[in-house]
Amino acid sequence: MVINTFFERIPEMPKQKTHKGLSKRIKVTAGGKVRHKHAGSGHLMSGKNAKRRRRVSGSAIMTGATAKTVKSLLGK
Repeated sequence: MVINTFFERIPEMPKQKTHKGLSKRIKVTAGGKVRHKHAGSGHLMSGKNAKRRRRVSGSAIMTGATAKTVKSLLGK
């Protein structure tokens, strides 16, 4: 808050809030890259072949305009 000469409170511009749902799903590395989990790896693994299960396991790096948008939503 900023206080003027008449001791009245003048509100500052509001801060940008972190997107909490996204912050639970995405991590930003120390180098600034965006790490995410592959889609389709949550359940029903018995119906997927081994090659597909290996491909969706682990995490991946997000690139391009999507990564830029995600970082702005996280306040990074």
